[in-house]
Amino acid sequence: MEKGGVCAAKGFSAAGIEAGVKYQNRKDMALIYSEAPCVCAGTFTTNVVKAAPVLWDKALVEKSAPVRAVVVNSGIANACTGEEGMTCCKKEAEAAAEALGIPADSVLIGSTGVIGMQMPLDRLTAGIARLAEEKESSVSAGQRAAEAIMTTDTVSKQAAVSFTAGGKTVTMGGMCKGSGMIHPNMCTMLAFVTCDAAISEKLLKKAVKESVDETYNMISVDGDTSTNDTFLFMANGMAGNPEITEENEDYEAFKEALSYINTTLAKKLAGDGEGATALIEVQVKGAKSREDARLLGKSVICSSLTKAAVFGHDANWGRILCALGYSGADFDPEKVELFFQGKSGCIQIYKEGTAADYSEEEAARILSEKEVTILVDMHMGEESATAWGCDLSYDYVKINADYRS
Repeated sequence: MEKGGVCAAKGFSAAGIEAGVKYQNRKDMALIYSEAPCVCAGTFTTNVVKAAPVLWDKALVEKSAPVRAVVVNSGIANACTGEEGMTCCKKEAEAAAEALGIPADSVLIGSTGVIGMQMPLDRLTAGIARLAEEKESSVSAGQRAAEAIMTTDTVSKQAAVSFTAGGKTVTMGGMCKGSGMIHPNMCTMLAFVTCDAAISEKLLKKAVKESVDETYNMISVDGDTSTNDTFLFMANGMAGNPEITEENEDYEAFKEALSYINTTLAKKLAGDGEGATALIEVQVKGAKSREDARLLGKSVICSSLTKAAVFGHDANWGRILCALGYSGADFDPEKVELFFQGKSGCIQIYKEGTAADYSEEEAARILSEKEVTILVDMHMGEESATAWGCDLSYDYVKINADYRS
């Protein structure tokens, strides 16, 4: 584990500023810049309604354009903004190209915030000029960028790690935002990961897809899938390692680092859910297939009743069993075992088709911790999966009832 986020890898710099896009007296624009062209991979929202920046980025990623920079704003999503929204993306890219001396088609765009509002292009372009001037490769610059992409987030979210490939030290770092509208198949999240590895585009895209499926697509806060979900990975090759072109030891090290970054960031997203008081982790084992394990884990983590029970410190195992039952996976309820686990201990709450002999007081103590694990043993096979989410509190409604104001 390393300090920092998107500036941890060689050749990357960042900035975060107050541009007045929507908010006042808070950072709301960020820049990530690479000294060298990057190979890029990305995944995007599965929502049919896609924001203009998603369409812009998808087009660049799909045509394998070398990437040099990402410009991100918070406050306004640039979603459901028609032709004007796409024009705004183009103008932002052109402004970044001029300020940084790079091609416009090497600039990716990210936006998050209120849907349906048009973007203040004059403030965006002025902000881009400032971002270009203020970019630095320091840890603090990465921190400012991470703060600038927050909306209802209560904390900024970063991670970094180093590993060895081809005898060279390779570093990977990332930042993300997201607190509500979080649901498997991406969420109202933006995540950006930078790396100084030399790796082929083909293998990068394969690694990214597999990792996103196991991390960001296994989290949920509220069951809503956003219009703006974007994950972007940029690798500039400046570590000097031999290019990773085969699924060898270096590729496995790369995947392990990516799994660490994405798992860490995904858990930060889930734990910072709007109004959340606890991070919930659901570990499923003994499933018949990998797909069943994923279905079961996601079903429990998406259950509003289970989430509310955790908030109330109520060991209502029936809600968990119910969520398993409507997941779509086939299993024998008589074989299932359920456990609650926390720092204070682990207790079994269900076995052989009925409640286990457990202490309600001990269960409530575990459920009152900041991190709660629900262990599910299906006894149907050998496959496993993990999902993450948070409890559902009164404050979630308050935050979202007042979001646009």
